[in-house]
Amino acid sequence: MSYFVNNLNQKIAYKYCKGKGPGIIFIHGLNSDMRGEKALSIQRYAKKRSLSFLRFDCRGHGSSYGEFINFTISDWKKDLLDILDNIPKGPQLLIGSSMGGWLMMLAAKSRPSKILGLIGIAAAPDFTKSLYSHLPKKSQNQIKKNGFTKYKESKFTHIYTKRLFDDGKKNFVLNKKFEFNKPIILLHGLKDTVVNPKTTKEILVNTSSKNIQIRYLKSSDHRLSKKNDIKTICNAIDNILDLN
Repeated sequence: MSYFVNNLNQKIAYKYCKGKGPGIIFIHGLNSDMRGEKALSIQRYAKKRSLSFLRFDCRGHGSSYGEFINFTISDWKKDLLDILDNIPKGPQLLIGSSMGGWLMMLAAKSRPSKILGLIGIAAAPDFTKSLYSHLPKKSQNQIKKNGFTKYKESKFTHIYTKRLFDDGKKNFVLNKKFEFNKPIILLHGLKDTVVNPKTTKEILVNTSSKNIQIRYLKSSDHRLSKKNDIKTICNAIDNILDLN
């Protein structure tokens, strides 16, 4: 593992496997990290094909600097741009899982010349809007009054801040045309109970790209980490790389 130190002297943990281009960057989801099955499976795929591959932890996640509650979408967008600008060389294929799908779209707006295509895995652009609306009224009131709430979901307790939701609004990408004219493939499990599969249709409708596909997986959930899911992800990578 290596560390990139940003202009605030904060460390971003990453793993970079050198290889030929175009390169691949994997972007993890909310409260996740770069050690998940999808990231490691894509790394193995890249290694077999001698392609460069990069995975990293956004600040407040995994081995990177800080606590989750101190960061927002703008911060995690900056992490991705810092990594994109300073570590890999040449054009990159961005693969975003859940929140990572939002971050890849923000990066595509900011650095279109550095990105050759996008793959969304249960992509969740603008998710702070639906996350807030699904919180209990009690939690919403705590956010308004105290600036944060502790919300228990299955085995985990999450702390969501007012800053996270306010900053999310500033980064919405589906409230206007998403201008990106390179290949996009969106993968989504129809049994996903975390991010509504209709979100992928919203991305398609709001994107200027003429080369965009949706691939629904009938028996898959939000994680998209089973053997068949990984095969579908790798097939999507093949499809975009074959176009370049």
